[in-house]
Amino acid sequence: MFADIRCQLKNLIVESLRSYSVSAPAVLIDVPADKLHGEFSCNIALQLSRVLKKNPVLIAQEVVLRLDGLLKEGPLKGIISKIEIKPPGFINFYLSPEGFYGVLYDVFLSQESYGASDFGQSQKFCLEFVSANPTGPLTVAHGRQAAVGDTLVNILNTVGFDAQREYYVNDEGNQINILGRSIKARAQQILGQDILFPEDGYQGDYIRTMAGEFIKQQGILTLTDLNLREEIAFRQFGVATLMEMIKKDLEDFGVNFDIWSYQSRIAGVKAIEDLLSSLKAKGFVYENEGAWWFKSTLWGDDKDRVVRKSDGQYTYLTPDIVYHQDKFTRGFKRIVNILGPDHHGYIPRIKAAAGALGYSPDDLDILIVQLATIYRDGREVSMSTRRGEFISLREVINEVGRDAARFFFLMRQTSAHLEFDLELAKKQSSENPVYYIQYAHARIHSIIRRAKEDSQLMPKTQGIKYLNQVEEIDLMRKIGLYPDILIASAKSLEPFSLVRYLQELAQAFHKFYDSCRVLDENKELSAERLALIDAARVVLGNGLRLLGVSTPQKM
Repeated sequence: MFADIRCQLKNLIVESLRSYSVSAPAVLIDVPADKLHGEFSCNIALQLSRVLKKNPVLIAQEVVLRLDGLLKEGPLKGIISKIEIKPPGFINFYLSPEGFYGVLYDVFLSQESYGASDFGQSQKFCLEFVSANPTGPLTVAHGRQAAVGDTLVNILNTVGFDAQREYYVNDEGNQINILGRSIKARAQQILGQDILFPEDGYQGDYIRTMAGEFIKQQGILTLTDLNLREEIAFRQFGVATLMEMIKKDLEDFGVNFDIWSYQSRIAGVKAIEDLLSSLKAKGFVYENEGAWWFKSTLWGDDKDRVVRKSDGQYTYLTPDIVYHQDKFTRGFKRIVNILGPDHHGYIPRIKAAAGALGYSPDDLDILIVQLATIYRDGREVSMSTRRGEFISLREVINEVGRDAARFFFLMRQTSAHLEFDLELAKKQSSENPVYYIQYAHARIHSIIRRAKEDSQLMPKTQGIKYLNQVEEIDLMRKIGLYPDILIASAKSLEPFSLVRYLQELAQAFHKFYDSCRVLDENKELSAERLALIDAARVVLGNGLRLLGVSTPQKM
């Protein structure tokens, strides 16, 4: 409803500008953050003042005068209750109660699809996230990336994009070699050999567990049997075991990837050699002192990057360029990589790679998700993957549940450090934000159920006329903003906007419920208030599902 009103209002403003002899700038209709400034605001007078060399307040008065005539007829008749001009020239529009009623009708008509749109026009989106090296269990950092990526895909698809989740398995390289050596060393120790554990090895208990399982599965009885196994066997066993664990953790976290890509299959030696030959032929790769360098400075990087060392070994950037070429050739128009904060330096070089491959660097977005610090009993939990001192994603899920884990990982903007309080996440009180929202959803179910059973009252879905209290208007206004919130989240690739909105919607409901008696002696008013809270329930449910959080009917 708000989107329709905004579109119609924009058309009327454009019509009111026809008498000006100059070409008018594009008309933009914004939604003010403060309700005191109305439901919509337009700055066209400020834009025109630069062209007409005229006071913007005077221009705004002229525009409003013309609008008054246009609003007396047509689709917005009776919908706009007031227009105000605010210095230095903003035009603010206020809806009548009838304008808000249309929001409720939209919700009743759309139900679970309320908020959906064709904004994305089916543009193919690839979001690659988590992509943890299979060298250990998923950590809380991976958990935050998983919650962000999965929620963004849900939002993007809701507003009309064709978005897919992708996990890139780095199953080759130095880290995998270290994993294999770590498993072998623990296996040797289990069988009684007195050896030092590799200084750079992975020291978590999971390595010893995998070593024991390797011995068992291979039927190994002696050190001689163990040492007959080739190094690759330990690596392959480790990768397979950890990938099975990672997939299970993600599944239990509610994240199901559409695509699993493997470095070993995409970025083999031939694919890398073909790529480097192609880039060299284009003049984007050159030799210097025996190494091959990529001219990433052509696209704004601070220095060129080595892609093949003087000893013939490839740098980690090289297979990554091959991988991104593969993603583009699969038809994705926009690619998003969700990475941790240690990848800031990676951004300019991989964007340069997109340019070298013949695509726009703007078609590739790198979203940096800051780390999460876990607190238990008011104390920070120390974490180091290499030393094996960390809380895994599995531990967080087991301790606080999937709903709280997902929600808490989304409670700050991705660019901000996150503090995750395990004790707060377990509380069943209004202090816990996910409980607060879920409780609002369940409470509405309970009220509607009681109204039906005790008074045979049902929400009224047409002909609403009594809802005009401040708290009722505020709740309808908040409900009406939901489609815009989803589009804004999609544009910014920031799910926190939806999290904050759901908290505000729950707050608006609780404030309404504390001030307005839903089951009133006036049965018509009760039916309309039931409709209002039912619309809030629909939107709360829709938003929670996008976050991957359950929508309980009882709590």
